[in-house]
Amino acid sequence: MSSLRARIARETADKLRQARERVSQLGALVGLDGFVDEIIAVVDKRHDFDRYQAMPTIEHLGRRILGAVGHSSNFELVVKRVKQGGNGPIMAGALAAAGTRLTYIGCCGLPNVHPVFADLQAAAVRMISIAEPGHTDALEFGDGKIMLGKHASLKEVNWENLVRHVSRQELVELVNASALVAMANWTMLPHMTDIWLHLADEIFPHTVGRRQMFIDLSDPEKRTAEDMAGALALLNRFGAWLDVTLGLNLKEAIEIASVVGAGAADETPADLERLAAAIRERVGLACVVIHPRSGAAAATAEETAWFAGPFVAQPKISTGAGDHFNAGFALGQLLSLSLVESLCVGVATSGFYVRAAHSPSLDQLADFIAALPPPEA
Repeated sequence: MSSLRARIARETADKLRQARERVSQLGALVGLDGFVDEIIAVVDKRHDFDRYQAMPTIEHLGRRILGAVGHSSNFELVVKRVKQGGNGPIMAGALAAAGTRLTYIGCCGLPNVHPVFADLQAAAVRMISIAEPGHTDALEFGDGKIMLGKHASLKEVNWENLVRHVSRQELVELVNASALVAMANWTMLPHMTDIWLHLADEIFPHTVGRRQMFIDLSDPEKRTAEDMAGALALLNRFGAWLDVTLGLNLKEAIEIASVVGAGAADETPADLERLAAAIRERVGLACVVIHPRSGAAAATAEETAWFAGPFVAQPKISTGAGDHFNAGFALGQLLSLSLVESLCVGVATSGFYVRAAHSPSLDQLADFIAALPPPEA
């Protein structure tokens, strides 16, 4: 680890340790999705009933699929783990593990919350479920993951259903009680833009004070450029009441850059800083953060920054890594850490999670950051 990276990490760890009491007083209002995730390996070779060799890469699966053209093929899927899913619940779970006072609104089961969300429900000050969850088969490989979603229930995440379960006045009170409002998975929630419009018209103008907002569009490739432009315009409008951060992985950043005319980019730290700054300026947001697997770049009106992450070549789990980054970065912002320190908290929260397959407590996160591993090849 470079001396500068090590110093930033040590200083960030110290600040987290000193912030335990502050974190416990921070309210976080998060939503609006909810999925039951099955983490799956695709079998390459089966040795016996108990032993198999998994396909190592997406490319390997792709070649096998292409080889079936004009013929047929059978793929065996092994469910390794069933867990709560959705960008919102995973981010919310990470914030709760760090010690924030969490309120979650989403599609987590009706009339009862699905058992897979039991830990999140127990950790939350309040959970408001407005619909049944979606379902995702997450095929994991060494070079990425393929998410196969079943989304029929997500149409019930709409404004009319939301205010049927929690009144407009309650929404104002929930926002007022929160230092952070975070909403994820715009792509898969077909009525999210309409919900944002109602929030801008009916809720945020009645709140008191400014607060942080974190938005994750969640792989908008399948949405039209017009849809994306409309959503980004609403995020700009939110700036009248909230300091809005847009979180993007590299693929999402390239897609949004195309929509707003921010230019192309490679994966060098300097160019990712430039791209984050260009997107932020064109959309008119407080902050844009881009997190490829190697680290993360961010831009505000005052500065840009990059921090190299603790990339691990063989993670225990990769599904949810980006959501943990989002939680860590948002936590850094809530604690008024510097931009590079917030990036450090983001990459470390993700790095801890992919190694341990669970979210870190604040103390675990501080200890991990203090001895932050260098990125593996």
